[in-house]
Amino acid sequence: MYDTIYLLVKATIQTRHKNVHEAITEIQQKATCTISNTKKVKIHELKFMDYKLKS
Repeated sequence: MYDTIYLLVKATIQTRHKNVHEAITEIQQKATCTISNTKKVKIHELKFMDYKLKS
């Protein structure tokens, strides 16, 4: 069976950016993540979803 699930990540940050949106954009561009298969679950596709920021 194939299905889609959404996993949330909580990150506490300290930044020198004057605008938190710049920090979020930087994290989105540089972040990496490892989620491994288990005995009963095989990861088919994994990607970061863009966080839509208001300009």
